[in-house]
Amino acid sequence: MAFSCLSSTPMQLAGRAHRPTIPRTALVAPHPLPSSRTTACIMRRASTAVQFYQNRQLEAFASKPATRLTLRQLVFFGRSMNEERLIKSANYVRSELPIRISHRLRDMQALPYVVVTQEGVAKVYELYLEAFDKFRRFPQITTLAENDAFCDFLRSILNEHKWIIPNLSLGLSLSSPYLLSDRLDSFMRRMLVSRISRRVLAEHHIALTDFVNGRQDSTLEKESVGIICTRLKVKDCIDRCTQYLRARPDNVDEDILSGPLNKANWSEVVVDGHVDTRFAYIRDHLEYIVFELLKNSFRATRLKHPTARTLPPIRATVVASENNVCIRISDQGGGLLSSEIKSPSDLFSFSHVRNAGRLADARLGALRTVSSSTRGMTATVSEQVDQWSQPSAVAVDRLNPHPRIGMGLPMSNIYATYFGGSLDMVSLDGYGTDVFVQLPKLGTNLEGIEV
Repeated sequence: MAFSCLSSTPMQLAGRAHRPTIPRTALVAPHPLPSSRTTACIMRRASTAVQFYQNRQLEAFASKPATRLTLRQLVFFGRSMNEERLIKSANYVRSELPIRISHRLRDMQALPYVVVTQEGVAKVYELYLEAFDKFRRFPQITTLAENDAFCDFLRSILNEHKWIIPNLSLGLSLSSPYLLSDRLDSFMRRMLVSRISRRVLAEHHIALTDFVNGRQDSTLEKESVGIICTRLKVKDCIDRCTQYLRARPDNVDEDILSGPLNKANWSEVVVDGHVDTRFAYIRDHLEYIVFELLKNSFRATRLKHPTARTLPPIRATVVASENNVCIRISDQGGGLLSSEIKSPSDLFSFSHVRNAGRLADARLGALRTVSSSTRGMTATVSEQVDQWSQPSAVAVDRLNPHPRIGMGLPMSNIYATYFGGSLDMVSLDGYGTDVFVQLPKLGTNLEGIEV
């Protein structure tokens, strides 16, 4: 019977919902009888599950397709913003987000029971269900005052969902033994891409509202439409990320495995190629990609050259063609492949089969700390820099200001491919790594949401 439960999906178990929800650990080891308070909690969850699976509203929303947009559509619609267009934007976001959330809820229901009950997954499940219910009940927006209230609502949802990434990563890493690697990675990709899409719509609408209300920085008005920078200079992004990373202590990458590291100054970053390249893109997305790739190159270079007085430089080359912008980041950090990693793309995987580090105690511990902290995780550069500059706030959560939770490369890959770009890594084993980021220049690709 236990094995039947493990292989069943929550949908299949809905008919047995009168049975209390049993933690995975209870299937492998006996526990003392639960207290009355614990029993009440279990039965309350079971009741919630029954209500959820019989939710006709969810069925109605999940049957609708997502209305995907392009970067160019977001720019063109937001460029001539007025009260009428702002209210139209608000109602699009109000009606679109519950559809996208409902698709992911159905995705989670299709997972095996043992995965849904994993640590972290249930938390995400509950947050999504609660957000879905709040969105579908939010009334139609007809005035600017109602739109302001809607923006406050969006901000509260964005804040509540700061714990989605670490909880999801923790739960799916622990679920790796129960899912084929392709299925696990496909599920995680859909979840994370959908999360990015919802944040883009919400944050873009909030930024448009700030512009209409005169709250946007006047220096940004000419080069920004909502959260999209229409003349984003690639070299400036690289220089800014370099400045942030080189300001860190030189021992920031020391851990139990590495031991004491080289005390030399951080590598210089040489930017060449088409250094004046500008294009329309979301600044936070591009900077996160560059920041994470440079951070990995800085670390690898220091580890590879433990006795060098001057560390080898890192080279960032920018090339703009008619349709694309390409960034190549080259380092001399020794390459990527090891006994645990057979292909560079395995570093994007959440499966322990392709990336054994997913089940490493240190990584799981870091994920647990982040997922239970008061700060959560939004996957932005500003979030990380703020943690470094506010050590007292980090100390409250006993959080390492430089946690290694294994999300940098997977999130960078998803950001790069969200509007039709790509991220590819070439390992020159024993010498270094070349990473190629290609982003569409015209903004005509639809969001990469999978239904």
